[in-house]
Amino acid sequence: MPGKDAVSGVDSVGTVSAALVTYASIQALKPDLIINAGTAGGFKAKGACVKDVFLASDVAFHDRRIPIPVFDMYGVGARKTLAAPNILKELNFKLGKLSTGDSLDMSPEDEKAIQSNDATIKDMEGAAVAYVADMFSTPAIFVKAVTDIVDGDKPTAEEFLQNLISVTAALDEAVTKVVEFISSAKRISDL
Repeated sequence: MPGKDAVSGVDSVGTVSAALVTYASIQALKPDLIINAGTAGGFKAKGACVKDVFLASDVAFHDRRIPIPVFDMYGVGARKTLAAPNILKELNFKLGKLSTGDSLDMSPEDEKAIQSNDATIKDMEGAAVAYVADMFSTPAIFVKAVTDIVDGDKPTAEEFLQNLISVTAALDEAVTKVVEFISSAKRISDL
């Protein structure tokens, strides 16, 4: 099961690992709610800054291009997330659409799809988690902390690595607050 890749030894990232872990977790734990927490690139043009924490309102894929009627919509896989207005307000997160793909960089085709998705943030897992959660009718929220500015001046990989430690510390704090908030809620509709 994902954790470290058996061949390269690096952390397993991307949509395949995310889907596998989500599927196995739902099968084993039967959760009432999934929290997908992680890092993301943000778009300055949409108001994102490094260390901002977002709650995703919608998720979609930007690199599953299937130019056949109906399959094109399946490829994008656009889904609404569980609305959590009280978490958003109480924890002062930003709200934005999340676009998911399997590459850290952004090809011209990806950029067009991300713009079509109206995304503020991009990651490598969210839409895959949403797809599996939807299969099991399990609500999900997506908490993403911005490590790099995709439409900024710095190379994505360089900025990502430069900010990873401080941003994951901020994400850890944010997720702790989310879990505390959820624990105090009487029902999912209170989120």
